[in-house]
Amino acid sequence: MLISHAVRHDVLYVTLHRDLDVTNRAAAALRIEVLVQAHRPARVVVVVPAADPSPATFSALARAHRMCAGLGVPLTLSGANDRTRRLLEPDGA
Repeated sequence: MLISHAVRHDVLYVTLHRDLDVTNRAAAALRIEVLVQAHRPARVVVVVPAADPSPATFSALARAHRMCAGLGVPLTLSGANDRTRRLLEPDGA
């Protein structure tokens, strides 16, 4: 299983069970988008498998982040280092 999810108190928790690669990043990003569309949460928390995710994992996270921002739904990361979190902020660092 690549992704699992749970909804608690209007928060969608998505867990990536391993770092993504180019063969599964689009599928993972699409799955996150489908979950957000289906549950319409107030907030999304993505738990990443590494403090410094692979480029493919980061690509999927960036896609999900843009989609959530477009819907006005905050997306935060759990398990990522500060550098990775800053890269997903609107002003980027």
